[in-house]
Amino acid sequence: MEWEIVYYSDVVQEGIQAFPAGIQARYIHLTERMLKYGTNLGMPHTKPVKEGLFELRMKSKEGIGRVLYCTAVNRKIIMLHSFIKKTQKLPPKDLKIAISRMKEVKSNANT
Repeated sequence: MEWEIVYYSDVVQEGIQAFPAGIQARYIHLTERMLKYGTNLGMPHTKPVKEGLFELRMKSKEGIGRVLYCTAVNRKIIMLHSFIKKTQKLPPKDLKIAISRMKEVKSNANT
């Protein structure tokens, strides 16, 4: 059984579609692998951030893109937040958004 990718909202999907072409190409390549092999592609492609939260890491000549995601039951990958990375560390604002969305997704899954 293959995995399924779900977007938290249209805003997340639109953010990914707004990435520069090279970052988008990496996103498509990595998500195709995730659909087939699962969420843990290992470094440098995926990295755990906090318990249950992971980052999909895309790099191209145009810059660095990140998509924060979590998993849900029935082999679902929930894309929570996307952004272009401009600093060495994960920006606290982006991390906070993803954690908040993950909590909402997880609490709705339990109801």
